[in-house]
Amino acid sequence: MAHPDFLHDDFLLTNDVARELYHEHAAKQPILDYHNHLPPDQIAKNHNFPTLYDIWLAGDHYKWRAMRTNGIPEKYVTGDASPWEKFHAYALTVPYTLRNPLFHWTHLELKRFFGIHKILNGDTAREIWDTANEQLATPEFGVQNLLIRQKVVALCTTDDPTDSLEHHKAIAEANIPLRVFPTFRPDKAMAVQDSAAFKKYNAALATASGEECNKLPSFLTALTKRHNYFNALGGRLSDHGLQSCPAADCTEAEAAAIYDSVLQGKNASPEDTLRFASFMMVFFGKLDASKGWTKQLHLGAMRNNNTRLHRALGPDTGFDSIGDYRQGESLSRYLDKLDSTDELPKTILYNNNPTDNYLLGTMAGNFQDGSVAGKIQFGTSWWFLDQKEGIEWQINALSNLGLLRRFVGMVTDSRSFLSYSRHEYFRRILCNLIGRDAVSGELPCDMPLLSAAVREICFDNAKSFLGLI
Repeated sequence: MAHPDFLHDDFLLTNDVARELYHEHAAKQPILDYHNHLPPDQIAKNHNFPTLYDIWLAGDHYKWRAMRTNGIPEKYVTGDASPWEKFHAYALTVPYTLRNPLFHWTHLELKRFFGIHKILNGDTAREIWDTANEQLATPEFGVQNLLIRQKVVALCTTDDPTDSLEHHKAIAEANIPLRVFPTFRPDKAMAVQDSAAFKKYNAALATASGEECNKLPSFLTALTKRHNYFNALGGRLSDHGLQSCPAADCTEAEAAAIYDSVLQGKNASPEDTLRFASFMMVFFGKLDASKGWTKQLHLGAMRNNNTRLHRALGPDTGFDSIGDYRQGESLSRYLDKLDSTDELPKTILYNNNPTDNYLLGTMAGNFQDGSVAGKIQFGTSWWFLDQKEGIEWQINALSNLGLLRRFVGMVTDSRSFLSYSRHEYFRRILCNLIGRDAVSGELPCDMPLLSAAVREICFDNAKSFLGLI
């Protein structure tokens, strides 16, 4: 049964100012998605997904968590059930996602990509499955076309320093109106708590860089060479996924001793792991600053909580949560250490715990130096916070503590090519907040002023700040 009043043109837009800001300005802006986890090989090959399960459910731990909570056995989540059986299990779960952002995202994606207006449930599952799969088989649903149809002009994938970036090269050489850039994610280069894994990574880095990586100086040279390689292919961002920012004191000699010990087969202690990571984070910060890059710090996720299922299924399978780590002191020390030598790069701070909103909002203000507008950004609502309430919290905190008009806006942080409707979701929420303030008299109903702010936040700021396009 169709529900024409759900997800109508003015969805989430509660007044005339909001509607004008969205339809006449926000909706017309292209998308620069500067942080996601899309696989570049699928973009390079213009991959067509065979079924709605493959493009929509495979790898989506948001949906997996909901299915498990709804009592769906793991066989139908990540197990050996057929694609149809897994999709049908999700369809049975959707009616129970009322007021969960999945209910909005699910139906936005069905409507925007496939023109499907029906509510997904057990009764509509087969029709929606057949309709979507028929479209997925057409050239229009190659992933390049999906991105271009959503007005994505550029995106940044998340890549290890050892990655060949061959697919980024292929995309750059293709004649398509879409730019795809690598992002330097060197977290494995700091993971000295596991000697076996680190030695394996060290060998891969040696192969990729042509450096021996048998001593710390050559290890640092190898990472510098890979950073240069990313830069040559258009990369202008780095990224780190951290519980909290490491900022312990560690000299190069101390870091070298830790490095040598780990290569000899000894796992680093928690204290030495912190010290080594602290040394490396300063090194990476200086690399970014030397090239005018932007550093992203994703802080506060508590990962792989379910030991039994982590062993069975691996990481990134839906067993992570918000962590309650202390963020302020170490983050301040890290930023200050780089700033003290005038080597603090442009930085975007993301938090996973909403209690840190005001902490990060004020921390960003501590290190603005007038060299770049909005040099230190309080980043968009991330992971468990990228829903309506979390987006509003982040916008409100940023507005109260900084300059909303300098905000670089939304990212998908997604592994799904159908997640680009989240930019629409964000833009509607943004326009509604600004429109509400204008109607209440808290902002002037000055459309040139308000519409300029909306266009900047949706696209212009990211374009000028990041220097990608």
